[in-house]
Amino acid sequence: MSFEKVLIANRGEIALRIHRACREMGIKTVAVHSTADADAMHVKLADESVCIGPPAPRDSYLNIPAILTAATITGADAIHPGVGFLSENAHFADMVSEHGFTFIGPSADHIRLMGDKVQAKKAAIELGLPVVPGSDGAVETLDEAQKTADDMGYPVLIKAAAGGGGRGMKVANSSEELPNAFQMARSEAKAGFGDDSVYIEKYLGKPRHIEIQVIGDQHGNAVHLGERDCSLQRRHQKVLEEGPSPALNKEARDQIGMRVANAISKMGYSSAGTIEFLYENNEFYFIEMNTRLQVEHPVTELITGIDVVREQIRVAAGSPLSFSQSEVEFQGHAIECRINAESSVDFRPSPGRIEGYHAPGGLGVRVDSGLYSGYSIPPYYDSLIAKLIVHGANRNECMMRLRRALEEFVIQGVETTIPLHRQLVAASDVMDGSYDIRWLEKFLEEQKR
Repeated sequence: MSFEKVLIANRGEIALRIHRACREMGIKTVAVHSTADADAMHVKLADESVCIGPPAPRDSYLNIPAILTAATITGADAIHPGVGFLSENAHFADMVSEHGFTFIGPSADHIRLMGDKVQAKKAAIELGLPVVPGSDGAVETLDEAQKTADDMGYPVLIKAAAGGGGRGMKVANSSEELPNAFQMARSEAKAGFGDDSVYIEKYLGKPRHIEIQVIGDQHGNAVHLGERDCSLQRRHQKVLEEGPSPALNKEARDQIGMRVANAISKMGYSSAGTIEFLYENNEFYFIEMNTRLQVEHPVTELITGIDVVREQIRVAAGSPLSFSQSEVEFQGHAIECRINAESSVDFRPSPGRIEGYHAPGGLGVRVDSGLYSGYSIPPYYDSLIAKLIVHGANRNECMMRLRRALEEFVIQGVETTIPLHRQLVAASDVMDGSYDIRWLEKFLEEQKR
């Protein structure tokens, strides 16, 4: 089976990325858009487009009936959810299937399982993945939280069971700090996710954030495509990602990679996904699984030569993976910079009209973006406007190429985080790869002084 027409239920650079994969596969595309995105590049390039509502996401990109109606009237075979919005919404995946379309992603059951952090941790243990020491499940009362934390030892991290994006996360460094942290985490969880369930984990001092890209098919095959190091983060949001990680050697990479591939094969998982770990003192600790395409998937594509989106579409159509684990070869090094329409100083959003645009080029340079001169960035959505991804024969060559590409990158009319990235690639700790997940926050604090 293969698809003739795919509806892309997303916007921006990721919608354009999916369109390009479909176009190269001979598949027609349907772009859905809000009234604010009528002039977006993916809308201009798609074979068909349907306006699904006003600017607010709840009225457009989160409007399931409107998306399903658009798929029906255009005769789409399948729906690709992209990243964010409805990409990890199990109800949406169910509705897509119930209305006779193929959901280009994993089963709704797998989305549901991994979307609940408590259940995901239990599943990880059953699948043989190492986990951060913590509570067996949700912690209901302060007394229970106190006992769990005292037994585990401080500091501890209190996390929303239904959380993500850093919300509903609080650190307690002592038993005196625990009551306030516990209450604040529950309040944030309730406000952000409608569920005040929290659990407790051991707080690691200087870990790295390392994730393993996986793909499984409907025939029981599963492979890993190596790791990405996503430790450069601000408020739990990734800023720069690279692969391979400067912290891992081949033995550690192969060991954790095969462990993860075996786990998703045991799950019967079919689609692209990412298993995320904290890594400290040569130990991996499972934190979550993202049951979707990742923003940083181009890093993996450049070091493996494998089109992750194309493979995701193929396995959704029922085809087996087009390669085996033994055929996956890692070549060189890749780094991705997330370019946001924000101030590099205080990270204030900066929507507006693009007065001038010039993307860098040359060997090993890729830019994923829907920007063009004259385009107006709307104020209603995530501020990510471009991804600069650079590949080199080794990490040093990659860093030098990235510096050069950042010097060439011109986006005029709005503020962007390009100046921040220029600072980062000049920082000695980034150059030698000796950073952890708290490094960027400290770096930014020092810049203010």
